[in-house]
Amino acid sequence: MFKKLFGKGEEAAKTIEIKAPISGRYIELSDIPDPVFAQEMMGKGFGIEPTEGTVVAPIDGEIVNVFPTKHAIGLKAANGLELLLHIGLETVAMNGEGFTTHVKAGDRVTTGDKLLEFDIELIKQKAASTISPVIITNSDVIDNFEVIQNGNLQKGATTVLKIDVN
Repeated sequence: MFKKLFGKGEEAAKTIEIKAPISGRYIELSDIPDPVFAQEMMGKGFGIEPTEGTVVAPIDGEIVNVFPTKHAIGLKAANGLELLLHIGLETVAMNGEGFTTHVKAGDRVTTGDKLLEFDIELIKQKAASTISPVIITNSDVIDNFEVIQNGNLQKGATTVLKIDVN
């Protein structure tokens, strides 16, 4: 109440666009060859079959988690939406080999900021798949989930999803 009364602090937008964090081909969540992701056990989202090994911020927000194995990063938008960027499938077993992080928990990022680099060829050799899920881990806050673009995605540029939160 006081924030509105005195004009301090803007309320976060309820609608957010999620850009592609990785360049590559859009994959429907149900087509990801891992039931945890495909059956939306972790939340709604999509996958990307990467064509290059750079991950950028798909939203403006805060880094809430960089997994010790460097294969996944959690972000949170100002409106509370939480995203998990999971590079490849079964990549946790690589124990960080082939991954280089450029952020840490607590960092604020803007859409397009470099978060992580990974070695696609090493993932092909050592993990189940290079397909990288992008998951909304608090999908219960979603009012509307709209796929804007599928097909070929350009990191930091292609708007993939438009989400309205409650």
